[in-house]
Amino acid sequence: MSIRLEDREAIRDVIGAYAHAIDRRRWDMMPQLFHADATFGFGPVQGNWEEFVGQAQAIIDPCLATQHQLGQIQFGFEDDTCHTETYFTAMHTIPAGYPVPDVFPDKGKVYSAVIAGRYVDRFEQRSEQWRIAQRTGLYDWREFREVEGVDLSELPEGMAGFHDDRDPSTPAVARWRG
Repeated sequence: MSIRLEDREAIRDVIGAYAHAIDRRRWDMMPQLFHADATFGFGPVQGNWEEFVGQAQAIIDPCLATQHQLGQIQFGFEDDTCHTETYFTAMHTIPAGYPVPDVFPDKGKVYSAVIAGRYVDRFEQRSEQWRIAQRTGLYDWREFREVEGVDLSELPEGMAGFHDDRDPSTPAVARWRG
């Protein structure tokens, strides 16, 4: 099989769309990113992709903010399969009273949880579409930081992003939404 730049870019698009979907809470994008029989495993989050979405919502939705930064990606093509490794750093602003303590402890105050790790994925091309067939998330390190000034609710409207269709990025991801 020849490796085409179009295949690499299609896979890179899925990886980027996943980070966007998590950070903007656009859970309706997930069916376009995972194959129907895909599996997911990252720390306490395990199961098929639909179970992952439910677990991820319980973990991410209570956060005041999240941002996933993607780094280098390695590609290993084998016919209609591609194995990838994507480095990431994910920042999470955790509120007091956070409800999922096995992921982020409730410290009784707002703090930042930073996770650095890797997504090790198996992509498969089916019906001309590359999607995730299996994702394993790995921690390389994590830390909890005391923070100040993270509450953006007092900024004028439009200076911070939204977790709904008011966000100005909505047109950029329209093709991924259900």
